[in-house]
Amino acid sequence: MKDLSYDVVVIGAGNGGLAAAATTAQKGLKTLLVEQHNLPGGFASSFVRGRFEFEPSLHEMCDVGVQGCLGGAGEFFESIGLKVEWLRIADAYRMVVDGESKLDVTMPFGTQAYIDKMEEYVPGSRESVTNFFELSQEVVDGIGYIGKSKGNPDKQVLMSKYANFLKTASYTLDQVEKALKIPDKACEILNAYWCYIGTETSRVNFTIFAAMMLKFIAGGAVIPKNRSHEISLAFESRIREFGGDIMYSTKVDKILVEDGAVAGVLTTGGRKIKAKHVISNAAKHIVYSQMLEQTSEMSKECNSRRIGGKGYVAYFGLNKTMEEIGLTDYSYFIYPSTDTKKMYDSFASRDGDPLQAVVCLNNVNPGCSPEGTSMLTITTIYTDDAWDDVEEKNYVKAKNDIARKMIARFESVMGVSIADAIEEFEVASPETFARYTGAYDGGIYGYEPEALDSIMPRLMMLDDDMHVKGLRFCGGFAFRCHGYASSYMSGNTAGLLTYRDSTEVKS
Repeated sequence: MKDLSYDVVVIGAGNGGLAAAATTAQKGLKTLLVEQHNLPGGFASSFVRGRFEFEPSLHEMCDVGVQGCLGGAGEFFESIGLKVEWLRIADAYRMVVDGESKLDVTMPFGTQAYIDKMEEYVPGSRESVTNFFELSQEVVDGIGYIGKSKGNPDKQVLMSKYANFLKTASYTLDQVEKALKIPDKACEILNAYWCYIGTETSRVNFTIFAAMMLKFIAGGAVIPKNRSHEISLAFESRIREFGGDIMYSTKVDKILVEDGAVAGVLTTGGRKIKAKHVISNAAKHIVYSQMLEQTSEMSKECNSRRIGGKGYVAYFGLNKTMEEIGLTDYSYFIYPSTDTKKMYDSFASRDGDPLQAVVCLNNVNPGCSPEGTSMLTITTIYTDDAWDDVEEKNYVKAKNDIARKMIARFESVMGVSIADAIEEFEVASPETFARYTGAYDGGIYGYEPEALDSIMPRLMMLDDDMHVKGLRFCGGFAFRCHGYASSYMSGNTAGLLTYRDSTEVKS
């Protein structure tokens, strides 16, 4: 069997890997994308049960923008000629708290509209919430400046134009909100999106939350018409058109190293593929423990980080429309409390009343299911050893019991009837995500973005963390943290840095 040779091998056709391969291929590097599954996308896919085609994971994407006012992800997609039919979401979210405190709010897109609505719900909040978004804009601008400077920003420019960005870089969300004197109730509403980061507000890094919220609220959100698999297939098409190769149903067992530098990869079938650069969409925990001879530096880096939340999603195909059921919003947050620490701590157990992020796809994409039907998904998060006591014989019952509990809870809170309309029903547990995508421990949230381990520290240490010359990382476990747009953008960055590295070597 003849050895193959490439400039760069990308491990994993998840969102980050697809973006990285498209970037390096477009730049003219001889690129090979290797994927253990038989199709691209990882979480960005779709599956069919009966007459319903479900979206596995994407709730909405921010940072895409609209023509004439594109976000960072939108500009990247346009630069590589990605063709996706986007559908815009009307409102940001509806948040219902039905526990110790009661709350039912619907928040709009648009920074000024959001601030105005917040003032309606929390009179006297306008000034502090306005300051929050102005600071968030400085954060986004500061990150953009560092990105454009290619990691070599002018310190004088940073100090003069982005002083508050630097000042808050190591702060938590709670610390900044307290400093801004945002009223408690306004914080509860503003922090609704904390579950999509998965780290309690007393620990989550302000920078990552601020960037996410500003891009989400100011730029709006979209979904692809044909599920997230439409994005993955569009990337696959562009990679091939740029001259890149894709190898499916192939797993990389080892990253080959010579004299401290990447020399290629070895696949499960024993095939050696030569390359001086590797970009991994797999987590560092997997790469360092399974694909390389682990060093003490690698071990320290992994042990210093927390693995983020493990995914759990219940998918329901209903033989009634959303209108018949009485659900008019696209996105619902059903919270038992506004205490994010209490909710975060509850992730460690399958007992109790888990938070719910509920999506009614038909309310944005009416044609996504057959006439007279609709689809609803409920997502929650688990951490640590919440599933460790589940034996194989009890697995199906354990995962289905949670789904039944969550649907009953949603019915009770929203005052609707859903159980009698369920035609198709599927559950993805942490075990499902681990088996289907190879996600470390079933994690869907990358490494937790704590105050001292978030986008800025990781960005500043990109080159310092290169324990093997020529090896870079992308995807949800990389420096941009998790999320669809972040994963795509991290892939683009990893691809550009690899192109830079290859050019420096040649010159």
